[in-house]
This record gives sequence, structure tokens and C-alpha cells, in this order.
Amino acid sequence: MAVITGLDVVDVRFPTSRDLDGSDAMHTDPDYSAAYVTMCTDDGGAEGAGNGYGLVFTIGRGNDVEVAAIRALETHVVGRPVPDSPELLADLYRRLVGDSQLRWLGPEKGVMHMAIGAVVNAAWDLASRRAGLPLWQYIASLTPAQLVEQIDFRYLTDALTPDEALEILRRAEPGRSERAERLLERGYPAYTTSAGWLGYDDAKVERLAREAVADGFTLIKLKVGADCADDERRLRIVRDAVGPDIELAIDANQRWDVGDAIDWVRRLAPYGVRWIEEPTSPDDVLGMATIARAVAPIEVATGEHVQNRVIFKQLLQAEAISVLQLDACRVGGVNENLAILVLAAKFGVPVCPHAGGVGLCELVQHLAMADYVAISGKQDRRVIEFVDHLHEHFVDPVSVIGGHYVAPTTPGFGARMHADSIARFRFPDGPEWVS
Repeated sequence: MAVITGLDVVDVRFPTSRDLDGSDAMHTDPDYSAAYVTMCTDDGGAEGAGNGYGLVFTIGRGNDVEVAAIRALETHVVGRPVPDSPELLADLYRRLVGDSQLRWLGPEKGVMHMAIGAVVNAAWDLASRRAGLPLWQYIASLTPAQLVEQIDFRYLTDALTPDEALEILRRAEPGRSERAERLLERGYPAYTTSAGWLGYDDAKVERLAREAVADGFTLIKLKVGADCADDERRLRIVRDAVGPDIELAIDANQRWDVGDAIDWVRRLAPYGVRWIEEPTSPDDVLGMATIARAVAPIEVATGEHVQNRVIFKQLLQAEAISVLQLDACRVGGVNENLAILVLAAKFGVPVCPHAGGVGLCELVQHLAMADYVAISGKQDRRVIEFVDHLHEHFVDPVSVIGGHYVAPTTPGFGARMHADSIARFRFPDGPEWVS
């Protein structure tokens, strides 16, 4: 039986702050970064095809903390059997989350939980590689019972029981093959944030918005929240540039108090806004619900900083969100994201994953596609975020054509980076940081 021989972890950082790519009202100078992990095996092969790859996305400082947190998990992984089956994947997730001393650091949230997510994702990457399937198809190849086994229902059963989850998954089972074929033919709808970073000047925003429409995007997201008059001007520029039929979304990145959020969104509403993203603290479930009631029919969207399935459960129960934006690297990996996807299906809330960061587009496309094929069975009002940055550093980069994600067919989760990129952007001793 093959075994895990090591967890190799590297601090990789890209200097995106130089051009203000990724800038918003709360994060003004991000350097998109990855605590990048390789789950090594004794039969990984010379090219590493039998290993597993995962990452934690950060925006610079603190990436070294994530690297240390991943290394703290090494004793739970090294020497264990390679997790290449549903049973072993479920066991790995429970073992990592269940360490009583490490759990104290959360519980099930924050730096340690994100580190667990990276290792869990690397395991799913490994399992799907060995199965010869892209992750979305690997998830869709599992039976409803096998998928339910991946989910930790502790703290969820007042909203979702294992029997309810099983019924949801069984309802989606008959149409799996047809939906997978449709996905391979048509792809999955995308929206773009690349035009709307807060640090861009007006001319650049207008140019990029026009280019986005020409590229087939039907929804553009702009960052807001620093100055309301500036936000009104930028939305007016974009609305005039793209016309009335293109949807616009806005993202405050947690900048406001509840009252400020309501007032600000109402001022921007005349420009035609589909959703307001992260209007206040991601932990403030009741505040989100208050905002949602006050700004309707504009939708409230959140999720990229929601720390675990429990907060997502509460957001859904409180009718605080109309768009659920799960993140591949914020929670405990694929297992916990499966719980979140089934919760969203139970409450009938569309999932539009967050992908504003290095590697996130490559990862979340699989989760959204698995949701469509094997969980919700729906694609209406669902879009995956796309940012046009840093894809060249990945072995299997995302492909977006005509405003749609092309369904990946290469085995794995898509997190593997080129060795040259790792060497160049390794922090603090890579050439990009030393020179």
C-alpha cells in the first residue's frame, strides 16, 4: 500500500501590489500569495503525477504563518496510507479537524482551519489524479451515500440532517450524465472582477469594462466602499460604457457598519446593481440580515471570509444572503465545501464562488461544476468569479472563453504550480524578492 512520505510547503508570493491588482477598500496593497503544499507519496513518480497539490490563498504578510500551520499537520499525515478512496478521504478530514489541541486554536476557523483545508484539498487532488478524473467529475462519480459520508453534520442537524442530504443528492443523481455532457459542451457562466479593482483609474476601468463585454461577460463586479462619490462616478462610467443589459455587482469587502451599508447601497442602486458583496463583517449574521431586508431587491452576497459551515448555516437560516460565495481555501477543504453546497441546495440559494486570488479560479470551478452535476442540479443565476491574473503559473490553468469557464478535463484539482514559478516567487529568497 502506497503511503504519504512528506508535506512539502513553500511560501510563494506575487507582487501584485505594484500595479494595484486585487486592490479594494479594505485591502489596499495586496500581494497575492500561496502557502503551497505538496503531499508527497512513495510512488509519486519522477514528474510528481502521483502526488497531491493544494494551497492557502493569502495577500502577503502572514503567508509564513500559514506555512507553519500546514507543517504542524505533518504528523497527522506522513506515514499514513495514500488517501485515494472516499473512505480514506473522509477519515483524513475527520482526523485533521478532530485533533483536540489544534482544534483549540479555532475551533474550526482561522489560520489552522485554512491549513487543514490546504491539506484536505491536496488529498482530493491526489485521489482524483489517481482516478484519472478532474475533481468535478471525481466528485460526481461518488454515490450519494459516499458524498454524505464526507460531511461532518455536527452543528448542522437543526438545518440539515444526513437523511435530508442523502435525499437531495439522490434527487440529483438521475441527470448527472446529461448535465456533465452539457457542461463539457457549453462550459459554466463566469463574471469578471478584473475591470473593477479600486486602485485603477477611471480610464482603465472604462476600457476594461468594454473589453469584458466584448469577451462575452454579462456581469461585471466593481469594488466600492472608500468614497461614495467616487463609487457613484465609477458606476456611472461603467454603466454608460456597457449599456443597460449588462449586470453590475458591487463589493465593499467588509468596509461598512450596518447603517452605512444600507445608506451607501441605496445611493448606488440607481445604476442597476444585482448584488452587494460583503457589506459588513462576515461574522455579523444579524447585521447581514438587516442589510438584506433594507436593500432588497438588491441581493446580499458573501462567503469568501465566512469561516466555516456553521456561519453559512446561520446566514441561510436568517435569510441574510441571496448569493452564497464559497471559497476553496477558507474552510476545511472539499469536505466542508460539500456540506456548504448541500446546505445551499436545501435552502435554494445559488452558489457563485469567490475566485479573487491566486489559484482560486483553478480550484472553485471544480466545486461549482460538481454542484451543478451532482448536488443542486441547477445553473440558473449562478456564475463563477473570474480574475485575469497569475494563471500562467499553473500547470493546468483555467480557461474562460466567451464568458464561460471551459470544463477542465485534466485529472486533479488544478492547484499544481510550475516549478519555475515557485523558484522565482519563493519568499523571501526567490529572485523576484531578492532583486
